[in-house]
Amino acid sequence: MATVTETLVRPPSTERPSGPPRRRGAAFERVSPASRAFVLAIMILFAVYCLLPVWWLLVSATKPSGELFTGDGFWFGRGFDLVDNVVELFRTQGGIYARWLLNSLLYAGVGAVVSTLLSVMCGYALAKFDFPGREAIFGAVLAAVLLPAPILAVPLYLLFSGTGIVNTFWAVFIPSIVSPFGVYLARIYAASSVPDSIIEAGRIDGAGEFRIFTMGMRIMAPAMVTIFLFQFVAIWTNFLLPSLMLADMSLQPVTVGLIQWRAMQGFPVGYTTVVTGALVSVIPVVAMFLSLQGFWSRGLAAGAEK
Repeated sequence: MATVTETLVRPPSTERPSGPPRRRGAAFERVSPASRAFVLAIMILFAVYCLLPVWWLLVSATKPSGELFTGDGFWFGRGFDLVDNVVELFRTQGGIYARWLLNSLLYAGVGAVVSTLLSVMCGYALAKFDFPGREAIFGAVLAAVLLPAPILAVPLYLLFSGTGIVNTFWAVFIPSIVSPFGVYLARIYAASSVPDSIIEAGRIDGAGEFRIFTMGMRIMAPAMVTIFLFQFVAIWTNFLLPSLMLADMSLQPVTVGLIQWRAMQGFPVGYTTVVTGALVSVIPVVAMFLSLQGFWSRGLAAGAEK
């Protein structure tokens, strides 16, 4: 009996198993050099595929109008007219490009902020509140994530046409604040990162639900930045919806305006001006990603771990 008792109460052994210790990355080191070289080649190929159009855009924006379609398209011309092209861009048609750029910043910036707040509130509620139909609502959100956005453009136009808000700011802004992917990501992040103990402690201390939610928002900051960036890019690059909703050139975003300039076939707006406008329109998106890349990478990693 004493032997059995000693066996039951004996603390678990802390001895490490015999043999050489495993090193991190040992599994990766077992991959053959040929496989690693193949993967590296595929990654380089995809990087070139993505960056080559950007390089062409940058090079073409520095050329004079007479050299855009002559010589090597992927190298600089004899002159460097980037500054002159930018000045001409903001002078063309009374400086309408600056208005388009401001419209895009307004649609994408304000729309992304409102969309992020709505997505975080919905995701937090789906993760932390138990109510009838919660799983059905989340299933509808997942279905909406898989639904292509262009499918809804024509129904939205018919709906807004009946309410009289076509060709107004609201016709583009209202659809932009809805993000099923944002709700999905916020729900996953809230479920994995916001502990229930904080919510219970807040309720015991007498804090309201909104106060508890604001504390949870601080923990969900990486997810919020991720949602904001994805929604900002989606609104900024959206073409079909604003092209259907807006006929007034002063309300159009930069994507629709550049396509209209391109349709003029080089007169009265030159091709170099259109190319320069495309290059300038990329700068806000790139700057946003570079300044917030640490936050959105952590937000995506949290969703992947869940």
